[in-house]
Amino acid sequence: MTGRVVHFEIPFEDGERARGFYREVFGWKTVTPPGMDYTMVSSGPTAGTGMPSEPGFINGGMLAKKFSAASGPVIVVDVDSVDDTLAVIGKQGGSTLVGRTAVGDMGFSAYFKDPEGNVIGLWETASRG
Repeated sequence: MTGRVVHFEIPFEDGERARGFYREVFGWKTVTPPGMDYTMVSSGPTAGTGMPSEPGFINGGMLAKKFSAASGPVIVVDVDSVDDTLAVIGKQGGSTLVGRTAVGDMGFSAYFKDPEGNVIGLWETASRG
């Protein structure tokens, strides 16, 4: 189902400080894959796939502010098609900040600004067919 918030992103100035803060305050687990400028965040129990293993929470990520589309936290919404959704966003007064971008073989992301100035992310899961 689309339209659900499926991810969050938190930008940082100091990665070690940010990871330590959220680990100590909320008990979040963080993993920074080698060669990536991105930290995966688990805010609750996960299955072997890294996906939440129980309802009621989402996982997210952290990245340096210089790589972020926003200066503050961003929520990410699941959509069937990033391109189609960006077209509707434009017609409704929003604007594309970062167009459809492949994320490995997992899917595609994009970022837009709504008419109120908020930055929101989009996620399209790659077809598994």
